[in-house]
Amino acid sequence: MSVSLQESETLKNLMRSFAGESQARNRYTFAASLCKQQKLHVLEAVFQFTAGQEKEHAEIFYNHMKDLGGTTVEIDASYPLDQTSNVVQLLRYAQHNEYEEFDPVYRTFGEIAAKEGFSAVASSFRQISKIEQTHGNRFGHLADLLESGALFVSDTVCGWMCLNCGHIQEGLEAPKVCPVCNHDQGFFIRLEMAPWGGASVLC
Repeated sequence: MSVSLQESETLKNLMRSFAGESQARNRYTFAASLCKQQKLHVLEAVFQFTAGQEKEHAEIFYNHMKDLGGTTVEIDASYPLDQTSNVVQLLRYAQHNEYEEFDPVYRTFGEIAAKEGFSAVASSFRQISKIEQTHGNRFGHLADLLESGALFVSDTVCGWMCLNCGHIQEGLEAPKVCPVCNHDQGFFIRLEMAPWGGASVLC
């Protein structure tokens, strides 16, 4: 079945997704601010990192609609209201929302786009859905660590990286204060989870 984009369900799904990704970016920016207030700087960085990726997803969906520039797309949709000062709960909310985008939302949107003849859009939905699954996994893992008191402590010796200066130190626990830049423990992340980690010692 081939239809014009303007008359398609895919157009509405693109706008729903653009709105959803835009809101996710803002929610994660708000969450990052809360983490900063609570001196959980590593979680602040993760939320900001993910917010940047959600912005890119929004732009991809937005660009699929560029041929209809200047028009208005009316949609009906619902979006989460993740209001809490509990960081573990924020991580759980984010995990749930990312998994929901992974399946069923983007899986279904991809199937509809393929049926309507929009193969490039279908591909974007499929590929971004896998990224959302990765986001959900990461948020869930961090929630587990924070909830169990293991965000800065490990059962085995491992590497810890200071996200402020890049100092790496091995041990059962992240340093209380970075010996290089004097930033507090909240800036440390397990080396295996660090961006560009090149981890030789994992935990």
